[in-house]
Amino acid sequence: MEKNFLELGHIVKYLELKTVWSDGDSGKVKIISRHINRLGLDFIGSISEFDASRIMIFGESERVFLDKLESSEVLKSVTIVFKLKFPALFVTRGIELREEVIVVAKKYSIPVFVSDLSTVDFVSKLSGFLDKYLAPRVTLSAGFISVHGEGVLIIGESGIGKSEVELELIKRGHKFISDDITEIRVLSFDSLLGFAPSNISKFIEVRGIGIINVQQLFGIDAIQRYERIGIAVSLEEWDNEKEYSRLGDQDKYIEILGIKIPYMVIPVKPGKNLAVIIEVAAMNNKLRSFKIDPYNDLMNQLGMADKFVRREPVKVKNNFLELTQP
Repeated sequence: MEKNFLELGHIVKYLELKTVWSDGDSGKVKIISRHINRLGLDFIGSISEFDASRIMIFGESERVFLDKLESSEVLKSVTIVFKLKFPALFVTRGIELREEVIVVAKKYSIPVFVSDLSTVDFVSKLSGFLDKYLAPRVTLSAGFISVHGEGVLIIGESGIGKSEVELELIKRGHKFISDDITEIRVLSFDSLLGFAPSNISKFIEVRGIGIINVQQLFGIDAIQRYERIGIAVSLEEWDNEKEYSRLGDQDKYIEILGIKIPYMVIPVKPGKNLAVIIEVAAMNNKLRSFKIDPYNDLMNQLGMADKFVRREPVKVKNNFLELTQP
């Protein structure tokens, strides 16, 4: 499985870096790690866990350290790290590097660029850019709508009515993000971000009508670029032999990229207003995030909290999501 990558030249252009030294082909170097390294103690040999796939940052603390060394000591300290062949050195605060650093960078073909930003501002900007393009991601077969600011994945078998529900939600003022295919990226350690693939954003396929452009029909305010994923809703045909949850006394969840997403099944039956049900599901899930639980509240009101305790959450297999690598 090939990792996502970003060409070094794109990073240099985005950050408006000035070239200190480059061999001319460094712009095509593939950056595969969204994490970065600070030289710090690496200069004195603490490199047992060094990750050579990361961009290296050189700031004021590194300058102060090197300025205390003789030329031979600088060469030795810098060589310890540079021989590990990390992809690039980014210098902050407009610092002018000692000549010994440039000599070693040329020896190991490590491009060097400089920014006038402070180290804190530069690292923040660089990290955000790397996260945007290199965060772990998958694509899955699902629609995605922002309902009252809560990202709702709508999944189900082909022909179950996902697109029709999306249209109804759009008419009710909610924000369309994607139809049928959604790209998901890690936002943080406990949350995911859902996007529409750029080549099919704004479009919905409706059986009997064909392709429609949501922006043209409903206006620019009807679409949204991305949203944090709050809940996954699975539409399935009503099965008289199946027992569906009535009290909501047990949470269900799926895992995407190792992160738990609340999950519920909504049976599809003539006469049911699925759009309203999804609206309520989204709002109820948002309330749950504020530790407000209608089930527990009702049991307390009835004086039955000790007898009807919410059961442990159960994980649902997500093979129906048809996860694929982009």
